Amino acid sequence: MSVEEVVLFKNEKGIVTLTLNRPEALNALNRDVLNQLSTILDRIKNDTSVKAVILTGAGEKAFSAGADISYLHQATPMEVRDFAQLAVSVTSQIESLGKVVVAAINGYALGGGLEIAESCTLRIAVQHAKMGHPEVRIGAVAGFGGTTRLPRLIGKGRATELLLTGAAIDADEAHRIGLVNRVVSRERLLTETEELLQEILSQSPLAVKLTWDAIHRGSNLTVEESALLGADYFGLVASTEDFREGTKAFLDKTSPRFTGR
Repeated sequence: MSVEEVVLFKNEKGIVTLTLNRPEALNALNRDVLNQLSTILDRIKNDTSVKAVILTGAGEKAFSAGADISYLHQATPMEVRDFAQLAVSVTSQIESLGKVVVAAINGYALGGGLEIAESCTLRIAVQHAKMGHPEVRIGAVAGFGGTTRLPRLIGKGRATELLLTGAAIDADEAHRIGLVNRVVSRERLLTETEELLQEILSQSPLAVKLTWDAIHRGSNLTVEESALLGADYFGLVASTEDFREGTKAFLDKTSPRFTGR
């Protein structure tokens, strides 16, 4: 399979769908996948025609089963570290893309595959999905950002148990602990993902972007610093036309028409 085919790209009315496309390997992550994903993310980051991104996996079995174990088994320690650093760079690109990215988890999301999903803005999973960090079971560490993001998503206690046992959980349990936002049928996965995105995209684009940025950046700050960042962004959006439109529509009891200005 050529590099050009390991990540599929589709743009429909400003919503880009990126599909990890190694179904014969349960969409396992190798350098080709990560490099291709990075290139596409770079391309769409400043593309104003792209409003949001859906990230999913090819086939019905897996979003991504994680890092390609056959590569890890024969790689040197330095190569493994470089591979992990590449993956960390890609997850950072996803998290700081400036657009809403929803992981449509269509099956197994394990190890590095789950770490890709954890870097997305939101996560929707099919009912048969299984998620987990089995790295310790092969003598490894969740080195693509899982030890950082999972505790922030579901709390230190639950994250520690999952990371130290390597146990997998089903979609309902993932929803219960806050790892995924919704659980849907296989047939409704992309439809409900698109509906959620349309609901978000109907809001002020600037308010959505700054809200996510405040959440993302604020998680690295103290409570006071994070709250002050939110206050700064509140003042910043007050200078926009969308803010005046939104507040006027509220007072007039009408629906706002946001323009992104």
